[in-house]
Amino acid sequence: MREFGYERAFDVPGAVALLGAAPEARFLGGGTNLIDLMKAGVERPALLIDVRELPLDGVEFTHDGGLRIGATVTNSDLAAHPEVRRHYPALAQAVLAGASGQLRNMATVGGNLLQRTRCGYFTDLSKPCNKRAPGSGCPALTGEHHNHAILGASEHCVATHPSDMAVALAAFDAVISYETADGPGELPIAEFYRPVGDTPHIETSLPPGALITGVTLPPAPVAAHSRYRKVRERASYAFAIGSIAAALDVQDGVVRDVRLAFGAVASRPWRARAAERVLIGGPASAEAYAAAADAELEAAEALPENGYKVTLTRNLVVAVLTELTEEAIR
Repeated sequence: MREFGYERAFDVPGAVALLGAAPEARFLGGGTNLIDLMKAGVERPALLIDVRELPLDGVEFTHDGGLRIGATVTNSDLAAHPEVRRHYPALAQAVLAGASGQLRNMATVGGNLLQRTRCGYFTDLSKPCNKRAPGSGCPALTGEHHNHAILGASEHCVATHPSDMAVALAAFDAVISYETADGPGELPIAEFYRPVGDTPHIETSLPPGALITGVTLPPAPVAAHSRYRKVRERASYAFAIGSIAAALDVQDGVVRDVRLAFGAVASRPWRARAAERVLIGGPASAEAYAAAADAELEAAEALPENGYKVTLTRNLVVAVLTELTEEAIR
């Protein structure tokens, strides 16, 4: 591991200034991903800037009835917050589905958004990887890829994004706030994560030197009737092989509103807008849910060993929306 310096920031301008003075620095929240990558040699920062003492650890209502979540709120506190559980239950469920209790106690909202892929080629310095070493190639295309992307990938990278939390945030149109030396800014989550294209090493649209300060969830009545479902290869602590965040409003057998986002199928949380368009105004039935899933998955490009994700994701859509429908009519 490369030797590194350590500084603790106590206010947002001070944290941003420290990063501006040391471009090879990294912000340190819980460190649950960054420290692992440093041990592996993937990340080699010259300085760690500890941001855990910044006054960004609150969850509060916005003036229009949404929720503002500070960047240093821990995953455990986010999942346990009564307003999150009441108004955005899929978000609380997604957070609880991720990692272990000990890791959730340390991990922060801002850090969760920025965690890197768990693709084995990315973390193995003896192998090429366009995400780690641009232009070196993507061995996953012909190698081990059973848990890689089926949507939105390219010949340059087929890795998936590991976050559960970000899938729920994508379903609810979250907005990420940040601070730079030039002042504050915002990015809708739909623009926050960049498509893979030919630059998989550029993962977000954050400007250089930016510090994430919080996440805002706009008011969404449909979100109160939502669920997160995660499929993994073992029952405990494991990354998803497929997941879904779904919210549904059904009245008189008709879908009035719906939100869908998929996890573990792309390099970013995948908002299923094609499926949503098919569903809104149509019947609340298993057949309609399957047709909507098919419309979204029409663009899937599976590799030889991950085609099962197409069927898995289709089944998740039907199962979760059916469950939400049955609950709505009880």
